Amino acid sequence: QVQLAESGGGLVQAGGSLRLSCAASGRTFRLYAMGWFRQAPGKEREFVAAINLSGSSTYYADSVKGRFTISRDNAKKALYLQMNSLKPEDTAVYYCAADPPDDVYGDYNYWGQGTRVTVSS
Repeated sequence: QVQLAESGGGLVQAGGSLRLSCAASGRTFRLYAMGWFRQAPGKEREFVAAINLSGSSTYYADSVKGRFTISRDNAKKALYLQMNSLKPEDTAVYYCAADPPDDVYGDYNYWGQGTRVTVSS
Protein backbone atom coordinates (compact mmCIF):
# COMPACT_ATOMS: atom_id res chain seq x y z
CA GLN A 1 0.00 0.00 0.00
CA VAL A 2 1.14 3.52 -0.69
CA GLN A 3 -0.49 6.90 -0.16
CA LEU A 4 0.39 9.87 -2.32
CA ALA A 5 0.10 13.61 -1.69
CA GLU A 6 0.92 16.22 -4.32
CA SER A 7 2.03 19.79 -3.67
CA GLY A 8 3.54 22.70 -5.53
CA GLY A 9 0.70 23.73 -7.79
CA GLY A 10 -0.36 27.32 -8.23
CA LEU A 11 -0.80 30.22 -10.62
CA VAL A 12 2.05 31.11 -12.95
CA GLN A 13 2.43 33.25 -16.05
CA ALA A 14 3.12 31.69 -19.42
CA GLY A 15 6.82 31.01 -19.81
CA GLY A 16 7.26 30.49 -16.09
CA SER A 17 8.19 27.41 -14.08
CA LEU A 18 6.75 25.29 -11.31
CA ARG A 19 8.01 22.25 -9.48
CA LEU A 20 5.46 19.70 -8.36
CA SER A 21 6.24 17.28 -5.57
CA CYS A 22 4.58 14.05 -4.56
CA ALA A 23 5.20 12.67 -1.08
CA ALA A 24 4.63 8.95 -0.65
CA SER A 25 4.01 6.88 2.43
CA GLY A 26 4.70 3.19 2.74
CA ARG A 27 7.85 1.12 2.77
CA THR A 28 7.58 -0.10 -0.80
CA PHE A 29 7.84 3.23 -2.65
CA ARG A 30 11.11 2.18 -4.26
CA LEU A 31 9.39 -0.85 -5.80
CA TYR A 32 6.93 1.16 -7.87
CA ALA A 33 7.19 2.87 -11.18
CA MET A 34 5.66 6.33 -10.83
CA GLY A 35 3.85 8.71 -13.10
CA TRP A 36 2.31 12.14 -13.48
CA PHE A 37 -1.02 12.67 -15.18
CA ARG A 38 -3.17 15.74 -15.68
CA GLN A 39 -6.78 16.56 -16.32
CA ALA A 40 -7.82 19.87 -17.84
CA PRO A 41 -11.37 21.20 -17.41
CA GLY A 42 -13.76 19.32 -19.66
CA LYS A 43 -11.11 16.89 -20.84
CA GLU A 44 -10.07 13.36 -20.01
CA ARG A 45 -7.10 12.60 -17.85
CA GLU A 46 -3.89 12.31 -19.86
CA PHE A 47 -0.43 10.91 -19.34
CA VAL A 48 2.32 13.46 -18.71
CA ALA A 49 5.45 11.63 -17.60
CA ALA A 50 6.64 8.45 -15.90
CA ILE A 51 9.79 7.07 -14.33
CA ASN A 52 10.97 3.56 -13.56
CA LEU A 53 11.90 2.12 -10.16
CA SER A 54 15.50 3.29 -10.13
CA GLY A 55 14.97 6.54 -12.01
CA SER A 56 17.17 5.41 -14.87
CA SER A 57 14.37 5.53 -17.45
CA THR A 58 11.88 8.32 -18.06
CA TYR A 59 8.95 8.69 -20.41
CA TYR A 60 7.14 11.82 -21.59
CA ALA A 61 4.11 12.86 -23.54
CA ASP A 62 5.05 14.63 -26.75
CA SER A 63 3.30 17.77 -25.53
CA VAL A 64 5.71 18.22 -22.60
CA LYS A 65 8.91 16.69 -23.95
CA GLY A 66 11.81 19.10 -23.58
CA ARG A 67 9.93 21.28 -21.09
CA PHE A 68 9.09 18.94 -18.19
CA THR A 69 11.45 16.72 -16.22
CA ILE A 70 10.37 13.88 -13.96
CA SER A 71 12.62 12.66 -11.16
CA ARG A 72 12.43 10.68 -7.94
CA ASP A 73 14.26 10.37 -4.66
CA ASN A 74 13.66 6.91 -3.23
CA ALA A 75 15.36 7.75 0.07
CA LYS A 76 12.92 10.61 0.60
CA LYS A 77 9.99 8.69 -0.95
CA ALA A 78 9.39 11.62 -3.25
CA LEU A 79 8.49 12.15 -6.87
CA TYR A 80 8.99 15.46 -8.69
CA LEU A 81 7.91 17.16 -11.87
CA GLN A 82 9.90 20.20 -12.93
CA MET A 83 7.82 22.19 -15.38
CA ASN A 84 9.51 24.91 -17.45
CA SER A 85 8.30 27.11 -20.29
CA LEU A 86 4.74 26.64 -19.14
CA LYS A 87 1.91 27.30 -21.57
CA PRO A 88 -1.76 28.10 -20.95
CA GLU A 89 -2.60 24.65 -22.31
CA ASP A 90 -0.69 23.12 -19.40
CA THR A 91 -3.46 24.33 -17.09
CA ALA A 92 -4.89 21.27 -15.33
CA VAL A 93 -5.08 19.34 -12.13
CA TYR A 94 -1.92 17.25 -11.89
CA TYR A 95 -1.99 13.82 -10.30
CA CYS A 96 0.79 11.65 -8.97
CA ALA A 97 0.37 7.90 -9.49
CA ALA A 98 2.19 4.74 -8.45
CA ASP A 99 2.38 1.10 -9.50
CA PRO A 100 1.12 0.65 -13.04
CA PRO A 101 -0.19 -2.92 -13.51
CA ASP A 102 0.72 -2.83 -17.21
CA ASP A 103 2.66 -0.13 -19.06
CA VAL A 104 3.53 3.27 -17.59
CA TYR A 105 1.20 5.14 -19.95
CA GLY A 106 -2.02 3.61 -18.70
CA ASP A 107 -3.76 2.99 -15.42
CA TYR A 108 -2.07 2.93 -12.02
CA ASN A 109 -3.06 1.26 -8.77
CA TYR A 110 -2.51 4.28 -6.51
CA TRP A 111 -3.40 7.93 -7.07
CA GLY A 112 -2.99 11.19 -5.20
CA GLN A 113 -5.67 13.84 -4.79
CA GLY A 114 -4.14 16.22 -7.28
CA THR A 115 -2.70 19.73 -7.29
CA ARG A 116 -4.01 22.50 -9.51
CA VAL A 117 -1.78 24.31 -11.97
CA THR A 118 -3.03 27.42 -13.72
CA VAL A 119 -0.98 29.11 -16.43
CA SER A 120 -2.10 32.59 -17.41
CA SER A 121 -1.40 34.07 -20.82
